[in-house]
Amino acid sequence: VQRHKEYRQRIISNYQPLHRELFTMHAPSVLVPAFVKAVRDNTEASFRSIMAEPIPGIYTFEMLQPRFCEMLLSEVENFERWVHDTRFRIMRPNTMNKFGAVLDDFGLETMLDKLMNDFIRPISKVFFPEVGGSTLDSHHGFVVEYGMDRDVELGFHVDDSEVTLNVCLGREFSGGELFFRGVRCDKHVNTETQSEVC
Repeated sequence: VQRHKEYRQRIISNYQPLHRELFTMHAPSVLVPAFVKAVRDNTEASFRSIMAEPIPGIYTFEMLQPRFCEMLLSEVENFERWVHDTRFRIMRPNTMNKFGAVLDDFGLETMLDKLMNDFIRPISKVFFPEVGGSTLDSHHGFVVEYGMDRDVELGFHVDDSEVTLNVCLGREFSGGELFFRGVRCDKHVNTETQSEVC
């Protein structure tokens, strides 16, 4: 833990952000108004008014302002250039991806904490109480890059989280489908792919 803290501090001390406004959570510039209103009203009905539920337990909704998404993409590109130019060796988001960055590692931890506490936790408290949705206390915010010269896919896996929020930030692409195969029980969470999951 101490080594990771020192690693993160070295990055934050040396990396010069491109968009400093990203590093705070000013809801009107980050989130779409309908999403903010639904969370402020804080009822299941208000949440459902902005959501679709294509399959039970999977919710889709508009959340981020386009300008924020564009700034975040350009900030990640700026960070990747800095990593390349300085030859700084960074930790990637997980063992499955060779491209991408952990957002907390270059200063976005406070913004993501506020996003989780003020906006994601109220929703997860309503829709995922049985897995700890009301007690979310940490996050692992990251981006991964897919493309012909990047990672080309992310295979079947189990997320090590109570709640997962996936955000598509791509500018122009084809593919990118996201498939959900269900929730695994504690007994099978670390086993190979099964035709049936309990």
